[in-house]
Amino acid sequence: MAALWTLSPLLSACLFWPTCLALTPGAEPLQPQNLPSSLGLNSSDGSPSVDLPMALRVFSVDYHHVQAPFEIVLWIMLASLAKLGFHWSGRVPAVVPESCLLIMVGLLVGGVIYGVRHSAPPTLSADAFFLFLLPPIVLDAGYFLPGRLFFENLGTILWYAVLGTLWNVLGIGLSLYGVCLLAQSSLGDVSLLHCLLFGSLIAAVDPVAVLSVFHEMHVNEQLHILVFGESLLNDAVTVVLYKLFESFLRLPAVSGVDVFLGGCRVLVVGLGGLFVGLFFGLLAALTSRFTSRAQVIAPLFVFLYSYLSYLTSEMLHLSGIMAIVTCAVTMKQYVEANVSERSNTSIQYFLKMWSSVSETLIFIFLGVSTIQDVHMWSWPFVCSTLLLCLVWRASGVLLLTAVVNKLRRNTVTFRDQFIIAYGGMRGAICFSLVFLIDDFPKKRLFITTTIVVILFTVFVQGMTIKPLVELLDVKRKKRGLNTVSEEIHSRLIDHLLAGIEDVVGYWGQHYWKDKFEQFNKKYLCRFLIRDDHQARSSILRVYQELERREQRGDEEAPPARVDPRSHSRPLLPEEMESIRRILSRNLQHFNNMQRPAYSRHTLHQDATMGRARKPLHRHQSLGERCTYNTQGEDGEFNSSRRGRAGLSRSHTVCSMSPRPVLQDASVPAASAQTRGRVDPDSEAFREEHISPEQHEAPAERAARKQLSFVLESEKQP
Repeated sequence: MAALWTLSPLLSACLFWPTCLALTPGAEPLQPQNLPSSLGLNSSDGSPSVDLPMALRVFSVDYHHVQAPFEIVLWIMLASLAKLGFHWSGRVPAVVPESCLLIMVGLLVGGVIYGVRHSAPPTLSADAFFLFLLPPIVLDAGYFLPGRLFFENLGTILWYAVLGTLWNVLGIGLSLYGVCLLAQSSLGDVSLLHCLLFGSLIAAVDPVAVLSVFHEMHVNEQLHILVFGESLLNDAVTVVLYKLFESFLRLPAVSGVDVFLGGCRVLVVGLGGLFVGLFFGLLAALTSRFTSRAQVIAPLFVFLYSYLSYLTSEMLHLSGIMAIVTCAVTMKQYVEANVSERSNTSIQYFLKMWSSVSETLIFIFLGVSTIQDVHMWSWPFVCSTLLLCLVWRASGVLLLTAVVNKLRRNTVTFRDQFIIAYGGMRGAICFSLVFLIDDFPKKRLFITTTIVVILFTVFVQGMTIKPLVELLDVKRKKRGLNTVSEEIHSRLIDHLLAGIEDVVGYWGQHYWKDKFEQFNKKYLCRFLIRDDHQARSSILRVYQELERREQRGDEEAPPARVDPRSHSRPLLPEEMESIRRILSRNLQHFNNMQRPAYSRHTLHQDATMGRARKPLHRHQSLGERCTYNTQGEDGEFNSSRRGRAGLSRSHTVCSMSPRPVLQDASVPAASAQTRGRVDPDSEAFREEHISPEQHEAPAERAARKQLSFVLESEKQP
């Protein structure tokens, strides 16, 4: 398929030839007064006349009528062909990341346009990026966010995303200002606020290349979610800080009150975007409840409400990234329960397609925008920026991880820290933000430096991250998706940990997670999910969730090896109903069983009223059996029991008795020593070990019941 890559530039040049001719400065569009009179136009004012044309035209061209949509379709076609050629290029994807090849295609297209027009090719405007290309990428990331892993590591992700970003912004900005002070001759007109503004945009991380390597290498879930979550929230923080420093630049002077108000603004922007996304997410879930009679338009509400949350936040000068991520995470659970499986499949594929095309267009335009004649070069500034980006990110990851590891049970290893620090590649966010800077003498230097940093991190770090993962032998995740049994046991452990935290009075993550699950099941699910789609069994709900993951081909789990002879099919509604009835009947039968229950506060006495319970006797350990059963009737097993004597250990046996059993002083010591030699099945043993409880009335026995613990390892006197 190498021919596809050969034909792609030629095809793109042919496709963009009318665009280039239309944009050539010497090619003026035809004016109405220059048109021939045969088109039915007045020669005086160019207005249409009532005269009929002299002859009927069989063929005509009107490119300006379809110029805008035609060029958009051509760009999307070029992006799709480039992506198709990348995946059919043999072993190239195993060596070179997709983003690198897309940038090279953009460089080639930009060179063709520059050669035809003899001027800079068109660049991607910031409004087009932030309003049309960025929302699909963020929506796809938020909708398919692994919720359990994300919220379990939320503290660490926020630690990296907020404090780590502030560390990088302030460190890079202040260090660059020091470089500007040292190079007064060429960089003397760059102020401190300009350096901080540039530091805020150059600290934005793009994880596309790193995550593609992670998917291919199947790295462990903890490393994957830390890089993914940190990069997702890092973009939101950098945009907020960029707008803050931009506001400072427009003020005549910055005082301490302005700095305080700027900090408050950061909190308002972040929390405001969070609440806007939460509102639209719940509204989307409520709307999807009433789509049972119009399932065709059900996926449309997912895209509309998500985009509305982003636009509303941008209109209110809040964080649009936080809004759309929160909206996607909020509505996913309820939308998937309300809509049909076909609608879920449509949502999945449309989101993946939309985000993939947006990423491809961004990288192609990044390569196209590199071919221009407005570059400004400064060796001290460019080289210092490259070095400072690496140093400050590495030091920030090491310092922040050293602190957070003291609070985590599963610590972040040094290998994972190295991959997190090395995977801080720059991409579309900083490329778009740098064009938004107000004009000042060094804006072209900022643009050139940003493009150099992006190309260095994408090509050098992106192409070497995979060999480093293999060289460091980073921990991989297990093969295949979880089974129903694994999911049930995982949830059982969560319930046990929540109960333990409740008993000891510690309000940890399991405690709050259990409280939210109860609130969600009691109120939100009943209000946001249709009654006929309510999961009547938790086991059935787990099975349905795993079935959805398998049907949509969850990319986060590597493909498991399946026997090709086995043919799986989705269960029919009758089979699902049969499974539900069996599980419900077994659960009801288990609940009806009369078993005594004990709590940590009291012992329930009604469960044993009126019926005699056999007391728990002291059992012999393996060591005692091997020692005293050397001459029994079953002497054929003595050698094997003696062989296992070293495995015996003391156990704690809980016995139900009115009082601790004491050794009678009148009983000879020899009888106590020979007690272990009596056969437990003999009549004498049963008569000797009859408990006094069996001769008492049931009411007296229940009133005097208490627990006594006897250690088998204790020696009786």
